[in-house]
Amino acid sequence: MKDPANPENGSLDDWQLAIRVVAMPADTNAYGDIFGGWIMSQADIAGSTIAIQLAQGRVATVAVKEFRFLAPVLVGDLTELFARLERTGNTSISVEVDVWAQGEPDPGSRRHVAHAVFVYVAVDADGRPRQLAQPATITT
Repeated sequence: MKDPANPENGSLDDWQLAIRVVAMPADTNAYGDIFGGWIMSQADIAGSTIAIQLAQGRVATVAVKEFRFLAPVLVGDLTELFARLERTGNTSISVEVDVWAQGEPDPGSRRHVAHAVFVYVAVDADGRPRQLAQPATITT
């Protein structure tokens, strides 16, 4: 993936910065790296920001179509999660998420650390699937 934070890589129209968070010591695994589950959780939250806007309400995560860990995230890394719409169906929304991390305060250490695709379903107050409002658009 092209780095969405680098203006030399073209338009950012499709990608949105969904979350920016510092990886903390409480989020580490037994080896001192940031726990993969923490990264997955942040990616799910990032993807849901797109899905909630499109669904104009409540969504549920129904699938993780892909999740690739590309590099470790370290304690103190500034972690940025970018999300973009991949596709919509009648009730479902697929969202692509890319995770980038950099050691503070070294912008030269910025690296692509994970990539994921999540599927969300718009749900009603009872948790049942509901039709997406048409046309589905994202406001920026």
